[in-house]
Amino acid sequence: MIRLASPRVFRFAWSVLPVLMVLLAFQHRSAAQKAPLTEKDVLPILNRCSQCHGEALKMGGLDLHTRAGMLKGGATGPAIMVGDAASSLLYKRVTGQVQPLMPMAPVPALTEKETATLKDWIDQGAKWAPEAAPAPAAALTSSSGTAYKEKPITDEERKWWAFQKPERHPAPAVTDSRWGRNPIDAFVRDIMDKKGLVPAPEADRRTLIRRAYLDLWGLLPPVKDVEAFVQDPAPDAYQKLLDRLLESPHYGERWGRFWLDVVRYADSSGFEFDITVDNAWRYRDYVIKALNEDKPYNQFVLEQLAGDELDHPTYDSLTATTYYRIGPRVRFREKNYPSYRYDYMDDMIRTTYQGFMGLSVNCARCHDHKFDPIRRMDYYRSVAAFWGYVDYNWPLGTKDKIDQQERLKREAEKEITPLQQEIARIEKPYRDKQREQQVQDALKKFPVDIQEAIKTPEDKRTPGQKLLVAQVLISPEDANPDMIQADLGATAKSKAQAKANMVFGVAGGEGYKRALKLSPEDEAKRKDLQAKIEKIMDRLPDPLPEADGVRDGDYRLSPDGLGDSHIPGTGRPTYDVKCCFIPQPGQKFEIPPVFFAAAGDDVKFNESTFPVQPGFLAVLNKGNPPPAAEPPNRPDYVSSGRRRALAEAIASPDNPLTARVMVNRIWGWHFGTGIVGTPGNFGKMGMLPSNPELLDWLATEFVRQGWSIKQMQRLIMTSETYKMASAFYQAEDLQKDPTDAYLWRFPIRRMEAEILRDNVLDASGNLNLQAGGPPYFPSIPISLRADQPRGTWDLTKEGPDTWRRGVYAYVKRGLKYPMFEVYDLPDLNVTCERRATSTVPTQALTMLNNEFMLMQADQFAKRVFKEAGSDPAAQVKTMYEIALSREPTAKEIDTNVAFLKKQQAHATTGSASEETAALSALTDLAHVTLNLNEFVYIR
Repeated sequence: MIRLASPRVFRFAWSVLPVLMVLLAFQHRSAAQKAPLTEKDVLPILNRCSQCHGEALKMGGLDLHTRAGMLKGGATGPAIMVGDAASSLLYKRVTGQVQPLMPMAPVPALTEKETATLKDWIDQGAKWAPEAAPAPAAALTSSSGTAYKEKPITDEERKWWAFQKPERHPAPAVTDSRWGRNPIDAFVRDIMDKKGLVPAPEADRRTLIRRAYLDLWGLLPPVKDVEAFVQDPAPDAYQKLLDRLLESPHYGERWGRFWLDVVRYADSSGFEFDITVDNAWRYRDYVIKALNEDKPYNQFVLEQLAGDELDHPTYDSLTATTYYRIGPRVRFREKNYPSYRYDYMDDMIRTTYQGFMGLSVNCARCHDHKFDPIRRMDYYRSVAAFWGYVDYNWPLGTKDKIDQQERLKREAEKEITPLQQEIARIEKPYRDKQREQQVQDALKKFPVDIQEAIKTPEDKRTPGQKLLVAQVLISPEDANPDMIQADLGATAKSKAQAKANMVFGVAGGEGYKRALKLSPEDEAKRKDLQAKIEKIMDRLPDPLPEADGVRDGDYRLSPDGLGDSHIPGTGRPTYDVKCCFIPQPGQKFEIPPVFFAAAGDDVKFNESTFPVQPGFLAVLNKGNPPPAAEPPNRPDYVSSGRRRALAEAIASPDNPLTARVMVNRIWGWHFGTGIVGTPGNFGKMGMLPSNPELLDWLATEFVRQGWSIKQMQRLIMTSETYKMASAFYQAEDLQKDPTDAYLWRFPIRRMEAEILRDNVLDASGNLNLQAGGPPYFPSIPISLRADQPRGTWDLTKEGPDTWRRGVYAYVKRGLKYPMFEVYDLPDLNVTCERRATSTVPTQALTMLNNEFMLMQADQFAKRVFKEAGSDPAAQVKTMYEIALSREPTAKEIDTNVAFLKKQQAHATTGSASEETAALSALTDLAHVTLNLNEFVYIR
């Protein structure tokens, strides 16, 4: 039963109805009288779309900076329907009704208020004042009429300090003779005096030798070397110490690790499959060797960016180009995702410019840089400089050796081809039968549309039917056996392809071949043929070692890699290109075009802009820009020279950034913080230099000294600034400069993860100094490996083979060695400007409970017992001398001896012998010592 409202309610409703009608009429009149929205209301909203659809660039042919442009629209039709926002494509895009949502990231989406304003403007008729005459044609135009106008660099933008060439200021005059012997000290003391700071005294000799060893070798100084240095009265004792340390191969192992952070080094590619980069370790060894040889830094830059394009390349320079291949890469089904190549270019631009020049050029991929004078065209010019390279494995052998290998390979292929053809003939009826069975099975279990696709002859299938068939049938139709040609160069790749296909779950590959069952007679024939092939293969010499480098080529014709699929509909573009993947002398070769704003998501759409030529950053081009290409002067090698031109522009002494950035890194690796506290960002969002005159002096001195890193280290480490004590307290200094930015005392810093592990092994006497070669796999729990099954990590046990230096450990992007990870191993996917230093509970827990630490504490105790005997005081003294490079104080001896006695008494309560209990107590003390801050920090 429905209950009706009372008469009182009806009377009230009728009484208020006239009032409501008056209010509604008033509201309507107010809205009608309100000034209509115009272009002034919507242009601020639409301006955020102008990066891609404005006066400078009209992607898809769409121009949103004029009403006429919106009415005309682009490739998908008019952007607005006047008076009908709901039907307007522009409104549908900004509201997400049509995907993708516009504007696209990183540009922020419209707010609700902005969306409402845009809707009302369209509904009201899209009012717009009479438009001015069209602007002059832009300088750069594509064939489709799409234009881009690059914003000129202004003189004001060029005034930023980092874009000015370093000026060699004279060292300031100082009254204290201690601070007048080294120009570095004069600059540092001058700024200290201006800030009213009092410098620390010089550190004692034990502290200095420990600091020098840890800085240059990353290892503990041997006790005998400490005593010899302390007792050496020669005035040049410290200088001779530095020279000896700098000449040791351990120097490159220590300082190579710093550079590997800059270039985001890893032995695996990352992403889902985390595939091993087979010869990445050769690049790591190249870096160590280059630093040990004190290779001039400008040459170091050239070799990594364009080692193959030099006039006189070497094994080292070819290996250096592995720089391009150690970054994060998918390395699976890359040809089906063209956008990957653009992402790899972005990685190279980020790593190269931040690593070598301290600039975030990568921020200009989607729009002009928000803070620095780096234009979007700068980004794509840089892409064009890198665009020509393709992965290429360089054989590391003489030309005669390489030619001999090629000749023997061709001869073997000629012998093997008829044998493989005969095997294919034997297998063909079995394969045909197997495939027919697959067809029948598919017809029984798959839907009608798939059955229809299978029944349709292959040459009459639609692209969709071809995709369906490829997805449900494992065995493709076999090639004519008579057409088979042996290719030994592809053998290893095909085996890797088959393995990857099985691991990654890809249809196809070689799996069905292994399952093929033949009759006993045919199986015997096949085995006999395979044995003949193996016999021919055994005659071939071992393959030459290879460097995983790069060279110029046409990426569109590169051989298929892991998982690459020709299945229709999987996104693989087709290119109308016939020749050649690797250009040969005498062949015409051009770098494939790269188009402005291209991202690889839609190859045809990307070509709607205009091709970009290589070039250097506009803000650094004063007068005549540097050449865009410097081809090698070698008739036997075809290359564009684009990468070499870029490398020479970066490594030029006229570049205001390169020398500054590197000396700042060297300074930061010695003092914990650079003169510029953001080593990878010298732009406006980076920190200003704490001592700009010193930075400029160091940069000019670096170039004057032939770009010698070791010479700069000699200069830094012989300064009073470096030799100051860290154990110095001055209340006024601390108040005026709490972060020690102006270096009134030596800043203590914690060892990096690898160096900490090295020194634990050094203290225990177990450090394996085997240098170079393939990486070793540190021991990790089986459970951890089970959680990360992709890629490679050989399970090992703690022992001499795994007790090598940390720089030689396998670096896996998808699985960091736990001890390194808790001690702030950096993100391996991007260049690391400086390592973080965190303090978290897992660090203490690792040092206390990790199997490695417990084992090394035991070994350290045994070493001390062997060297010091059973006297507790002698044991404490020996332990301190080994681990801390000093003798213990009387108080420390008393405290530690008491600890040993207590622990020994506790151990003897059981069944342990006195000797066993004493060693157990000494192990506990060794464990404590390895956990001391004094052991872990460089002071």
